[in-house]
Amino acid sequence: QVQLVESGGGLVQPGGSLRLSCAGSGIIFRIYTIYWYHQVPGKERELVAANTPGGNTNYADSVNGRFAFSRDSASNTVYLQMNSLKPEDTGVYYCNVRRSNGVQIWGQGTQVTVSS
Repeated sequence: QVQLVESGGGLVQPGGSLRLSCAGSGIIFRIYTIYWYHQVPGKERELVAANTPGGNTNYADSVNGRFAFSRDSASNTVYLQMNSLKPEDTGVYYCNVRRSNGVQIWGQGTQVTVSS
């Protein structure tokens, strides 16, 4: 059974940092592009970052220069380092994988709240 499990969210003050994790089971991350999405209530999920197996990462303009994607193939885990957090970064963050058959796999999400 394929499963993605996000963790690392929490409450942080503006300007602070968090590192989100997404652990995969039943799927080998290193052969897939992995996506991080951000969602706030009442809005669609927005793509934050996408990292290819070759190591290329694209970031949304809103997070470019503040967020960094990384992978640990040994533990089959990906990370999103979030620095200089802003209140508008608040929301639920999801990791996502798109299988070759078109099936999308989502984790349960992790809540990030940026507030003073």
